[in-house]
Amino acid sequence: MEFFKVVSVDDARELIKDEFGQYQLESELVSLLESQGRVLSDDIVSEINVPEFDRSTVDGYAVLVEDSHGATESIPSILEVLGEVLMGETPKHQVGSGQAVYVPTGGMMPEGATGMIMIENTEKMDEETVLLFKPISKGENMVFRGEDIKKGEVALQAGRRIGPNEIGVLASLGISHVRVIKKPKVYILSTGDEVIDLDEELKIGKIRDINSYALSAMIREIGGEVAGREIVKDNYNLLLEGVRRALQHADVVLLSGGSSVGTRDYTHKVITDLKGKGVLAHGISIKPGKPTIIGDGKGKLIVGLPGHPVSSIVVFKAIVQPYIQGLLKAPYDARRVEAITTHNFPSSPGKETYHMVRLKREDGKMFATPSFGKSGMITLLSSSDGYIVIAEHEEGINKGETREVYLF
Repeated sequence: MEFFKVVSVDDARELIKDEFGQYQLESELVSLLESQGRVLSDDIVSEINVPEFDRSTVDGYAVLVEDSHGATESIPSILEVLGEVLMGETPKHQVGSGQAVYVPTGGMMPEGATGMIMIENTEKMDEETVLLFKPISKGENMVFRGEDIKKGEVALQAGRRIGPNEIGVLASLGISHVRVIKKPKVYILSTGDEVIDLDEELKIGKIRDINSYALSAMIREIGGEVAGREIVKDNYNLLLEGVRRALQHADVVLLSGGSSVGTRDYTHKVITDLKGKGVLAHGISIKPGKPTIIGDGKGKLIVGLPGHPVSSIVVFKAIVQPYIQGLLKAPYDARRVEAITTHNFPSSPGKETYHMVRLKREDGKMFATPSFGKSGMITLLSSSDGYIVIAEHEEGINKGETREVYLF
């Protein structure tokens, strides 16, 4: 059985990292509004101070904080009102002892002022007099120049995924375009004479191409791009031509089906005949998904995934997703929750076992119940919220254990 080079899931990840970890994606410049969901390729170093001036965070009066010390509702501090600051304009007054200037939220602090007292803690006696009923400390209710972001400071680090918060930071720095890592391109080849696309007539013996659609959705969800998606019949020459075409357009090639040892499974031979490093592993000690192939396409990762939908998705989550997110220099962090098992979960000796589960919250606690079905049943996925991983060395999970559930 030299045909098989079975490895553990951890070894498969390490193998991919060792063989393809040096693969680099280029960067590209995109507009700020197009950057959401993308990953920064470079550190963002601020060229300005944020804010550019001392500003108020409340509506109220800019004062010397010493003038508020000892102020109470029964014995207020009495200050002279010099005027007010208009939004977007430079203050006309300088605050000295016994003086105050009205400043709206976000307004520029007048020179000399060391704090802001909120308007609800004051009472204006007339146009020139205000009473303060509460003491404040230095810098209270105001933000100093550069306190948020200093000029020359790294505001956002390379590898950070851009969301609404990051877009807000970039906008505050006046950045209209940002350099991001190009989306990793993945090409999907579904193999098999029995596989048809959605717009073809479903005849006896034929099956819909489920995998390429499910894989496409997962690729896009983690920040990748589907460079191409096609169905290839069980023909060596067609598959070889398809893989060569895929390698020209993509960074990663996924073959769905054609990875077992059947006489019409050509994936192994095609990868070998690409004249790269060939097949690096054939078989992963994982359930479901053992007949998985990891190969080299002249420096690009090729993965032959099992044909069963659940197996295909499990293997993608286990070894392909971490690699793609590594290309993006974004940490691999699967969404997960802790849940109490409602049943015993069996394991497969020597294999990392993935059990589909349904989640239910009762009395403030989360419970995980196994979803029953075979790896070829797509409803096993639709009826599940996630999966529990049982390590190779574990004999199973007992009812009542608290385990991590990886969420779909």
